[in-house]
Amino acid sequence: MILTLDIGNSNIVFGVYHKEKLLFTARVKTDVLRTEWEYAVLIRDILKLNSCHADSLTGSIISSVVPPLSAILSDAVSIVKSGIPVLQIGPGIKTGLNIKIDNPSQLGADMVATAVGAMTKYPLPAVIIDLGTATKITVVDCDRNYLGGSIMPGVMISLDALSNRAAQLPHISLTDEVTVIGTNTIDAMKSGVILGTAGMVDGMIERYREKVGKEASVVACGGLVGAIIPHCRANIITDHYLLLDGLRFLYEKNVPSAPVTD
Repeated sequence: MILTLDIGNSNIVFGVYHKEKLLFTARVKTDVLRTEWEYAVLIRDILKLNSCHADSLTGSIISSVVPPLSAILSDAVSIVKSGIPVLQIGPGIKTGLNIKIDNPSQLGADMVATAVGAMTKYPLPAVIIDLGTATKITVVDCDRNYLGGSIMPGVMISLDALSNRAAQLPHISLTDEVTVIGTNTIDAMKSGVILGTAGMVDGMIERYREKVGKEASVVACGGLVGAIIPHCRANIITDHYLLLDGLRFLYEKNVPSAPVTD
């Protein structure tokens, strides 16, 4: 079994694969104050709750945008099961991508993983939308060139800023229905944040397709896809496991004994 970990600014997502099958996922709050032993206990308990034994792990791969936690989670995995390969997405890892940005070493590990997931699972060119703490749009062309992308404030960052900076605007959730013309403060905020973000995504997709081709696949992932993508007008594939699948593909590409999926 392969343990994949996506360390994000808000959450850490765990996924365990048996060959090509995703057995389960789990999500916990990112906490930079936890030690490697605390995370080891957490990983062991998550495995146990999902009827998986730590002894069955044969390897692990980590994507991290929180540098202080990268080594801590790597050590935690080694505590749970010693002697297995624990890879981290970074310079030197084989991706199959030709990274065309100005400084490839600056490319976020999560962006690498979603790009690899998209180019492995969907026709190219592919536009990738990641709705997480930040909203990120990236693109891979027909020749597997990673061309770059856009980074915007995430939905919750925008919503929190709105509530914190405007004294009369409350903190709200994004779980209820939304109408275009809000007739009260909460509905008006939902309209602006949810439909405004959906409109931005639609507009950016149009602009990206003007650059890479109208036939480009568009795939969305991230914790907030369920709140935003249903309100978009573009044809967008929702793939909740795009990043984790990308990590699995990367593990297989970099560990000779792993089964090749390509």
